Amino acid sequence: MTYRPQSIYDLIGAEAIQSLTDAFYAGVEKDPVLRSMYPDDLTQPRRHLQLFLVQFFGGPRDYSAERGHPRLRMRHFPFEIDQRARDHWLQHMWAAIDSVGIAEPARSQMRDYFERSSEFLINSRD
Repeated sequence: MTYRPQSIYDLIGAEAIQSLTDAFYAGVEKDPVLRSMYPDDLTQPRRHLQLFLVQFFGGPRDYSAERGHPRLRMRHFPFEIDQRARDHWLQHMWAAIDSVGIAEPARSQMRDYFERSSEFLINSRD
């Protein structure tokens, strides 16, 4: 038998990731810096993020089955993402983590991932 450490998905489950996605988009919907980067209808972006997070954090690979490789940088390249936009995005994601009540160790691991990945997606400097 091979030891496999628990994934974040194993720790928090699909329902928490759905709640996280919903809480995040509730913030984005009202954010004047970020809102223009998204389509009027947030249904698809919300669904894509949820599928991505489920897969990335160790759940079913439905995102890749449906959309192919995540290619985060390529998918975000059409949007001007500067430090300000990144900071707003990260603020909403961290608030979502807190509002959902994601416990340790998943909380710290998720915050770390979102901090690093959001920095990686900056494609415009002030």
